[in-house]
Amino acid sequence: MAEVKVIAIEQPNIFIQKLSDYALLAKLRLSFLVVFSAVIGYLFAAPAFISVTHIVLLALGGILVTGASNAINQIIERDIDKLMKRTQNRPLPTERMNMLEAILAAGAMGISGIIILTYFFNPVAGVLSAISLLSYAFVYTPLKRISPIAVFVGAIPGALPPMIGYVCATGAIDFVAVLLFSIQFIWQFPHFWSIAWIQFYDYKKAGIMLLPSSSGKTSMSAIQNVIYCSMLLVVSMIPYFFNMVGLIGNIFIATAGVVFLWMSWQHYRRCEDKTARVLMFGSFLYLPVVQLALVMGKI
Repeated sequence: MAEVKVIAIEQPNIFIQKLSDYALLAKLRLSFLVVFSAVIGYLFAAPAFISVTHIVLLALGGILVTGASNAINQIIERDIDKLMKRTQNRPLPTERMNMLEAILAAGAMGISGIIILTYFFNPVAGVLSAISLLSYAFVYTPLKRISPIAVFVGAIPGALPPMIGYVCATGAIDFVAVLLFSIQFIWQFPHFWSIAWIQFYDYKKAGIMLLPSSSGKTSMSAIQNVIYCSMLLVVSMIPYFFNMVGLIGNIFIATAGVVFLWMSWQHYRRCEDKTARVLMFGSFLYLPVVQLALVMGKI
């Protein structure tokens, strides 16, 4: 008799795929950047003794709240995500996850994250985290398809993490908390607009317009990055003049600001995707460099 060979077809690990889908739903990599900013705010405000337990709880609460915001964002935008190349493989557009599962996951993450920040820290931190979640998910998300002012609205919840971290340590919103908020708030404009420039045509297919000028990818949009990077350079050096950070820390902050401003100027001069991409990657580097300089500058 002829020998029959059975070829086994390797099936993807269902458990690993499900974990991957939840990571995509919560935008886990983005969430870690948000949590980093919150921890920086906590460390900037904290006394000499740093509670590792508090840092872990802050990170956990931050990841859960941010994950919930991102999940609701994808629930609302599940139909337009199908239209864009960068979002087509998310779990909802591909129907690897159903709506009920996504809603339950978002609710569980959001409620538990707010409870953690309220119970283990203070009610102010809990309220701020709730404002961040609700404004991002239910104001910024639908506004993206209506007006470029969505970038301004989205910058508010995007700038709250360092303030929340600071409030977790102090229990109060003061001048320093507002300053930390302001630095991250202004930073988001060149960050968002450089991404919107690169993804312009993909966004356009989904009816999303985030560039500041109605003319799209023109010098009128690019000059806005120069303006906001100039403002950012000025605001980021305020901590030095109020003795919140030393000279060495301020040198790092000023250098990062000048380089970031130069990147925005180069983009304005050339108005190319290549210069927008450099500005985008520069924005990813700028924020952690400045925030680490703020904390290390106190030592």
